[in-house]
Amino acid sequence: MGRIRWPLGSIVTNRMKKYLILFFFVIFIVTPSAEARIYLDINAPTFIQIPIVLAKWNPADKPSSPISEKVYEILANDLTLSGFFKVIDVQHLPSSLRDKEGIPNTSSLQEWIPAGGEILLAGETQTASNGLDFKLTFHLFDLVEQKHIVGKQYEGPLQTLRYAVHRMADEVVLQITGEKGVHNTKIAYTMVQGAGKEIYVADFDGANVKQITQNQSINISPAWAPDGKRIAFTSYLRRNPDLYLADVDGKNVQRLSGYPGINVSPSWSPDGKRIALMMGMGGKSDIYLMDTNGGNPRKLTKGYGNEASPTWSPDGEWIAFVSDRSGSPQIYIMARDGSNVRRLTFEGSYNTNPSWSPKGDRIAFCGRVAGHYDIFTIGIDGSGFRSLTSNSNNNESPCWSPDGRYIAFSSTRTGASKIYIMNANGYNERGLTPSKGGEASPAWSRRFE
Repeated sequence: MGRIRWPLGSIVTNRMKKYLILFFFVIFIVTPSAEARIYLDINAPTFIQIPIVLAKWNPADKPSSPISEKVYEILANDLTLSGFFKVIDVQHLPSSLRDKEGIPNTSSLQEWIPAGGEILLAGETQTASNGLDFKLTFHLFDLVEQKHIVGKQYEGPLQTLRYAVHRMADEVVLQITGEKGVHNTKIAYTMVQGAGKEIYVADFDGANVKQITQNQSINISPAWAPDGKRIAFTSYLRRNPDLYLADVDGKNVQRLSGYPGINVSPSWSPDGKRIALMMGMGGKSDIYLMDTNGGNPRKLTKGYGNEASPTWSPDGEWIAFVSDRSGSPQIYIMARDGSNVRRLTFEGSYNTNPSWSPKGDRIAFCGRVAGHYDIFTIGIDGSGFRSLTSNSNNNESPCWSPDGRYIAFSSTRTGASKIYIMNANGYNERGLTPSKGGEASPAWSRRFE
């Protein structure tokens, strides 16, 4: 049995940090008795979702734990959003299984075969007598081989319940695919507020929405620092599109670049030491590189075209960007010092908003087709051009999840712009945010362990 502190870092409030000084995030690891499963690729052409049964959670502190239903709801939604699973919940179980709750013995797994799943996830909740703390226990079973896969236990203050359930979902994804999920990540985005736009941050599942800027101005282009503690963005607070930096809780706001003209589309280098951005100091827009304190700005692009929207390769050696030097906006790649420039896209007459995959092999971008915008990807050598969205109004501003499995983007398919995610191959598109619309420019954080 191991006891470890739960390092949520800057994504928790000061009050929560005080709780975490006193409470521990506890994990009990049960060695799997089953052989390792075949690891799955969600973006493989032949991938089929795995049917996973979610048994009714048992409130160990009967008559009833007030958190059981909440845990079940978050978990079911997480596993659905992951794209790996077809979730078979209590409502879709045979009547003989609907009231079965808690963690079964391996010897009784045959009872669950009629549920129609390959995997069974069962668990129980407990709330401490003080009403402030929780304990969650879950076990994962292979119904095909009738074997136990893994079991873990989590505990902490109720303020961290959602994070614990996300970590549970990450563990399930890890056991089935060989790589941890991204449920404990966050997405920053802009949302219309009155005559302006503000920066917001939400959990991977669209819940726990927090407003980061509150200056009643126009704030755009959020970009996460690699450490997940700060967000760079552009604001018209002083009537010029200046570059700002703020902690993820909206505090410690500072202006990094206030040169006359545009200071937009920031992109952090993977080591967190520099920011590439689009600036307009010479009457046209160029790609500049500056230190993260706003100092030492250096122009990377040359020529007469307008350059925009830089994005770093995961190894920090290359930068993709947009240029109209050929007559229309296209995606280009250059070395981090501005040398070795080459054009990447040749299909379509208007391609913008590049985003480099964390796996390094592909770049997502937005292209205009028949008067509307769609999301595409292309290999870094210019091969493998793929269309991911179509026939759904405008789809823009793609960004990758930290594992490269998913792409977030904004879409006007239901009217006002909202944030969506999809698998990196374009399948399983689903809306994230619950607002009425006006959202754009998503930016995906790293994992918060």
